[in-house]
Amino acid sequence: MKILEVPCLEDNYSYLIIDESTKEAAAVDPAEPQKVVEAANQQGVVLKLVLTTHHHWDHAGGNDKIKGLVPGIKVYGGSLDNVRGCTDQLQNGDNLQLTSHINILSLHTPWYMPLLFCLLVCLFLPATLGSLSVSQFFETLSFPRLPFVSHTKGHISYYVTGKEGEDPAVFTGDTLFIAGCGKFFEGTAEQMYQSLCVTLGSLPKPTRVFCGHEYTVKNLQFALTVEPKNARIQQKLAWATSQRQAGLPTIPSTIEEELETNPFMRVDLPELQGRIGCQSPVEALREIRRMKDNWRG
Repeated sequence: MKILEVPCLEDNYSYLIIDESTKEAAAVDPAEPQKVVEAANQQGVVLKLVLTTHHHWDHAGGNDKIKGLVPGIKVYGGSLDNVRGCTDQLQNGDNLQLTSHINILSLHTPWYMPLLFCLLVCLFLPATLGSLSVSQFFETLSFPRLPFVSHTKGHISYYVTGKEGEDPAVFTGDTLFIAGCGKFFEGTAEQMYQSLCVTLGSLPKPTRVFCGHEYTVKNLQFALTVEPKNARIQQKLAWATSQRQAGLPTIPSTIEEELETNPFMRVDLPELQGRIGCQSPVEALREIRRMKDNWRG
């Protein structure tokens, strides 16, 4: 499984998920579809489907055009989101196969079962469920659905697995950035805590994180105002600054790196709560978001 970033607009990232053995690919958030199609042509791959994380124009705004450029392409988006150009709506836990080697699990954010559970099912499905599909397995279960809301109420993350031995990847759109998170446009601090810390924060640490924007340097600069003595933040800021000065991307990150450097995913730490005068993780998350919204670094 090869993942190629396609920079677009001012600071967005679209992505190609490529099966190099079959020369087939999926596009994630092709905001500038011509660029994405050209990148696919340069790689010698055929675009089969589009994965849309959420309805904001800088993620879904190219869907109609790419349908014209690639006749017959399927455009996936959340069933609770008004995704432009969507041909196929996804529910939480829907399972797609780009090819026999690449599996895509839809993680629908609002009021569904936690992301970690979906991922554990995906990871252990071959060994434990026999011939059942992920969707069929979900239908056999009976338990409360828990809130998992993020940047927008219909936001979807896509968890992608390839061949055995390849690290998984998660495409987080505007919910999780490198060293940051999305604004609470349609959710609350409690819901974002569930998204970032309880679910995404519990993913396998090697999981590669591909987010929707290049905000890393500014995010790390802000992170140092929250934890000025965090050596890992200092190190990653130096690296990210060097990358950007060279015109190179700072993606992907990993879940492990985010747990070490992202203040929004470190709010469970009592020492961080104490630094900002908070007494609970949710209170700390709300306060850090307020600080970031007012920060002019």
